[in-house]
Amino acid sequence: MQIYQTYLEQINTYIKENRFSGAPVELYAPIDYTMDMGGKRVRPVLALMACELFNGDLQKALPVATALEVFHNFTLVHDDIMDKAPLRRGQPTVHVKWNPDTAILAGDLMMIKAVELFSTLDGTVLKKCLPLFMKTAAQVCEGQQLDMNFEQQEQVTIADYLHMIELKTAVLLAASLKLGSYIANAAEEDAQHLYEFGKHIGIAFQLQDDILDVYGDSIEFGKQPGGDIISNKKTFLLIKALELTKGNTQEELNQWVHKKNFNEEEKVTAVKAIYDRVHVRGLAEEQMNFHKQKAFEHLQRVNAPESHKTTFTAFASFLQQRAS
Repeated sequence: MQIYQTYLEQINTYIKENRFSGAPVELYAPIDYTMDMGGKRVRPVLALMACELFNGDLQKALPVATALEVFHNFTLVHDDIMDKAPLRRGQPTVHVKWNPDTAILAGDLMMIKAVELFSTLDGTVLKKCLPLFMKTAAQVCEGQQLDMNFEQQEQVTIADYLHMIELKTAVLLAASLKLGSYIANAAEEDAQHLYEFGKHIGIAFQLQDDILDVYGDSIEFGKQPGGDIISNKKTFLLIKALELTKGNTQEELNQWVHKKNFNEEEKVTAVKAIYDRVHVRGLAEEQMNFHKQKAFEHLQRVNAPESHKTTFTAFASFLQQRAS
């Protein structure tokens, strides 16, 4: 998608030209290290797309777009500590390359630097943007805590799960669009419709990720399918299967969930067979398509030229292709 590459180049250039420097160097170096890892930069791209949709000044949007990427990477630095992850995008994680204490401090500083980047906005726009960013940042943390809570909870409902992924994943995509709209002085109603578009696309994207973890091609998906099954991660598929299974099938599923010692390939094959028996893949796809439809309904209601809005439709398809 050429338009994506154009925005991505602008963001990468801005990040390279605005390095994070200070003393002690051990505190600042991990920030540049993290930002230099690259990534899809989905959130800043969405902010720029929204700003341009309403004929806004992209130069004014670039600092805020960068703030979104800094914040997102801050969450990854801390997530990697919690997950004890050794690698991120093929590189040693910050807590491995330095140490966990430095990673925590560097992550904290990234959050501060993200907020600082909002200071480039004028007073009126700042008063709209900064509260939205702070609320969203809190929601992302809430979503992460819920996700961790679910690891210990026996009972998690589909409604619980959808709420968690809305907070953990979708609201930051949604806020990115709304922030770009605000910088371009879009009407509140249009900014809110773009927010809802981003929220529902984010939920759909996570549901697709759940499906691909079990049914995706290992080469195209980029990892061995079944990781969620092996770790008993409470995805839509597992929660729905636990809800639908009965009798011997439910007993079998529960045995696999609670078994401590097992052959990974055998577990993935057995649980996947149970999923197929109760047709949870189709139900997950129905839920995913429902949120895609809701997203495009909100996009249709945005007061902007249809030719300009097709970029968002193409972007949603682009994201889906990258994950499938």
